[in-house]
Amino acid sequence: MHRSRLSIPLTHYRRNHQLEYAREMRRVGTPSERALWEQLRHRDAIGFRTKRQVVVGPYIADFVVPSVRLVIEIDGGAHYGRELADERRDADLQLLSYSVLRLSADEVMRSPVAAARRVAAEVSRL
Repeated sequence: MHRSRLSIPLTHYRRNHQLEYAREMRRVGTPSERALWEQLRHRDAIGFRTKRQVVVGPYIADFVVPSVRLVIEIDGGAHYGRELADERRDADLQLLSYSVLRLSADEVMRSPVAAARRVAAEVSRL
């Protein structure tokens, strides 16, 4: 029987490790994450507050719009061949009352502005 990762409590050590890793990812980030962040970081320009590399349950989300409980994931090379794991992660996040929007890294790099518009459209839909 599969036990959901949500039913496994995070230890104090693991939680601190996740927070430290998320902090490091905010500092470094992938090129596609940095490109989208440049579009989403200014609340006045897009109308909602966005955080990046946020611990949500047992996961670290690329971006979160807290006001509407939206997780934004950028799928790049690390996600290839991990479709089932991503589906399980999305289902777990939905159990935590989050919606998930997935954008491809290629899409973000082609047009960060268009990717930010997709995020804004999803926020307004929620």
